[in-house]
Amino acid sequence: MATRRTFLQNGLAGGAIGLTAVRGIAAEGADPSPEAAPPDADSRLSIGILIFPRMDQIDFTGPFEVLSRVPDAAVHVMAKEKAPIRDIKGLILTPEVTLAEAPPLDVLVVPGGPGQQALMEDEAVLAILRDRAAKARYVYSVCTGALVCGAAGLLKGVRATTHWGSFDLLRYFGAIPVEERVVLDGKILSAAGVTAGIDGALRLAALLRGDRAAQAIQLGIEYAPEPPFQSGTPKTAPPEVLEAVRAETRTLKAARTETARRIAARLGVDAGE
Repeated sequence: MATRRTFLQNGLAGGAIGLTAVRGIAAEGADPSPEAAPPDADSRLSIGILIFPRMDQIDFTGPFEVLSRVPDAAVHVMAKEKAPIRDIKGLILTPEVTLAEAPPLDVLVVPGGPGQQALMEDEAVLAILRDRAAKARYVYSVCTGALVCGAAGLLKGVRATTHWGSFDLLRYFGAIPVEERVVLDGKILSAAGVTAGIDGALRLAALLRGDRAAQAIQLGIEYAPEPPFQSGTPKTAPPEVLEAVRAETRTLKAARTETARRIAARLGVDAGE
């Protein structure tokens, strides 16, 4: 019988991911010791991940790879509408349920990508996110998913991070910007850009089921990055590479800034301009 991991791989290979509720599985052959888990580890977890048009799919698929392996958990893939969507590069993703239909959630995950622009002023989506976040044990933003959480009013007075290209926008939402790859402040967990979503998901797995379970997941997916270049942050990238990437995203950054300013006014946030 094919494993759930095989199901996901087959969906990717076919150009689409059709996802139903997925029960978490730990790394193959791993049996995390009970003493390493939190006291409430016997409870079944419900994890919801938002997807939306023009998102960065790895903001979703990276954390999904980790969180779908969390012992005794179900992952629900949610969208505003129950219809296939395309990420910013054209990959087709299929939600399981609408935001309104999703069951009660222990964890709410909000990815990012250029498509977050539309969500930031979609009050129907923001209202549901606020409701879900209020009842969740953790809210986890990946990359510019932090801007969506900020637009929902979830980051006021909260230490948070996001993609380096949008890091300076956090202040428009009343957040306290922290230049780290993963930041936890109370129930709000945030990860920096794109691939940092995997790091944050492992941190979340440890919060939910203990360090041993998270380590078993990391080993199972053999997550031990050895990038060929040290250009993964603005501080380490060659100046000409940094400038080229900034030039490519200048239009999007300007649009995000204008949206953030409007939201700051709505939230009553003084961004210091």
